Amino acid sequence: MKYFKSVIAISLLIFTILAVACQNQKTEWKGTITVEDGVTVVQNPKEPIYGEDVFDLEEDLSIGESTKEGDYLFSEIGSIAVDDAGNIYVLDAKENHALAFNNTGKHLRTFGRAGQGPGEFSLALTMSLTNQNEIVIEDYRNHLVYFSTEGEHIRDLPSAKTGIRRVTVDSRGDILGIVIVRDGENSHYELNKYDTDLNFLHILCTTPTPSASNEGFNPFGGTIYYRFDKDDRVVWGIPDHYEINIFDTTGSLVKKITKDYDPVEITEEEKKEATEELPESIKLKIPKYHNAFRRITTDDEGMIFVMTMERIQGSKGYYYDVFDPEGRYLAKLPFKFRPFLIKKKKIYSITEDEDGFHIVKRYKVNWRMDE
Repeated sequence: MKYFKSVIAISLLIFTILAVACQNQKTEWKGTITVEDGVTVVQNPKEPIYGEDVFDLEEDLSIGESTKEGDYLFSEIGSIAVDDAGNIYVLDAKENHALAFNNTGKHLRTFGRAGQGPGEFSLALTMSLTNQNEIVIEDYRNHLVYFSTEGEHIRDLPSAKTGIRRVTVDSRGDILGIVIVRDGENSHYELNKYDTDLNFLHILCTTPTPSASNEGFNPFGGTIYYRFDKDDRVVWGIPDHYEINIFDTTGSLVKKITKDYDPVEITEEEKKEATEELPESIKLKIPKYHNAFRRITTDDEGMIFVMTMERIQGSKGYYYDVFDPEGRYLAKLPFKFRPFLIKKKKIYSITEDEDGFHIVKRYKVNWRMDE
């Protein structure tokens, strides 16, 4: 009897190991890579190379607990930046200042403040970090404010004449952002790139503004989503179709990444929530399906994370499509939070506590692609 019990136990153990191994085992990628007019085109299937269990997360830092006071309490986090030493810079948009923490979460300094003078903001929106150890903070439609990582004010760069918004800065200091061009029915957004002094370099793409359509306003429409990658190339996409474009530093298109997908239908509850505060006079055109994706994030290893519109069952989170540096569909991963920044296999996110205060969370990423 003991012998049979041992055999059964060993069999169950072997079955479990084999099941896990099969889950982790990668499948053959069934996409294609071609070159069209000098542009690499990567066509991906619906299924990724790996399953969801290719990685796990381990929370290793939390900053901003509501039980703490002073420098550890955030009102409304607008942006996060992290340097090579792991120091964390947090922009509090509501308080109009930035805070620096070391890699263990200890507060180092607070810099910037509300106001109209040098080094001050009327409405701080975004924050970027350059290789020159400069922190660049966008003040809404006014100027870009430059600080050292030590919190010293360096300069203000007027930006009102360009009309640039949603600014991000690459490692060399070149500037990327959206400009609204108002031209009646031809009004549109432009994704423009500028040098370190806001001298215009080139237009990367355009898309109509939501109000430019005679067919009606789509409350579920999207704009241009974009990020710099590890090589300062611009990664961007327009979410009404699943295509990610990559431009090199000279403004030339070098790669397109596409993927087959199942569209997600817009629910009646979502329609009601999106339109309940809109004036009845607004003409609406609500599509049957959501956009192909919602957001783009890049990491320092060349991977691209695309937030889809597919919700995690029983959760407020969404699935993210992950592409490797070649553009191949690597994995479909569930995130219950937004991965705001990914660096050195650490994910930084912004969450809220029960009182509505923002918290910075850091997670260690454990990949199992080589196991």
